Amino acid sequence: MPVNWKDHIVSSPDVLKGKPRINGMRIPVSLILGYLSAGKSHAEIMEEFPEITSVQIFACLDYARDLSEYELAA
Repeated sequence: MPVNWKDHIVSSPDVLKGKPRINGMRIPVSLILGYLSAGKSHAEIMEEFPEITSVQIFACLDYARDLSEYELAA
């Protein structure tokens, strides 16, 4: 599912010490990615966090993909 993570993921220094999080929530992207890496399904995550949508979960994955493609300047 194509999702523009920039529509759903934000970071601000005054919330969660600037960690990327789902917009409008205090749920860090790293928490959702941790659930996914532990084998949790979208449905299980949404059951745990009823305010999260499937699109927001896909946005977390898209954010991680973009981050992994980032190249450090030598």
